[in-house]
Amino acid sequence: MQIDEEVVGQLREAPLTVLGYVAEASNHTMLVRLDDADDGPLAIYKPRAGERPLWDFPTGTLCQREVAAYAVSEFLGWEVVPPTVLRDGPMGAGSAQLFVPHDPARHYFALVEDARFHPALARLAVFDLLVNNADRKGSHVLRGEDGHLWGIDHGLTFHVQMKLRTVIWELGGTALEAAWRADITRLRTALDDPEQALRRRLDALLSPGEVAALGLRAAALSEASALPVVDASRRAYPWPPL
Repeated sequence: MQIDEEVVGQLREAPLTVLGYVAEASNHTMLVRLDDADDGPLAIYKPRAGERPLWDFPTGTLCQREVAAYAVSEFLGWEVVPPTVLRDGPMGAGSAQLFVPHDPARHYFALVEDARFHPALARLAVFDLLVNNADRKGSHVLRGEDGHLWGIDHGLTFHVQMKLRTVIWELGGTALEAAWRADITRLRTALDDPEQALRRRLDALLSPGEVAALGLRAAALSEASALPVVDASRRAYPWPPL
């Protein structure tokens, strides 16, 4: 999927026409069309008002975490999260993410069987460590029509406590590429500067403690040599896994 700046502009400003609800989503999740044209781009809209309260995440913040995950992905230049914005919609403020056309059967558990996707999956695993993703299900990994891999559903991220729950454990022990560590070092530097654009962006979306915890994880990952191996002593997998 090519990122078209005009489409990203529509994502921010165009009217949203609700086409239907996404089945089995934990929170209100709607497929919407951008603009009024019948052939307009599609997006996933998650209103703050439709978020189910959780005991461990502040109420009404999941949509902001979706946007913060995209901000980090965009800064790194990794393109692991589709363009995502915070905006008003039919049910009020929420996140809107550009929809990635894909085959739902080509989720993580199918993709990991093909070694060609291992580098992209390993980098996504690094991203999940960085943003502290508590809900990387198999269906949250998509293969776009052009073969590019994307991660979606980042509402449960950036907690100050370690919450990592992911299905991407088969690649434990995979070496972290030097280029990834360099990108994370650049992120760490940006987070240390209150005047840097990314830092200001994240300060508006996350709590000060969450931004600080992100900086600590970036510092640790910039020095890491490989992906961790699954820890059998903790709840490492999300439920359901798909």
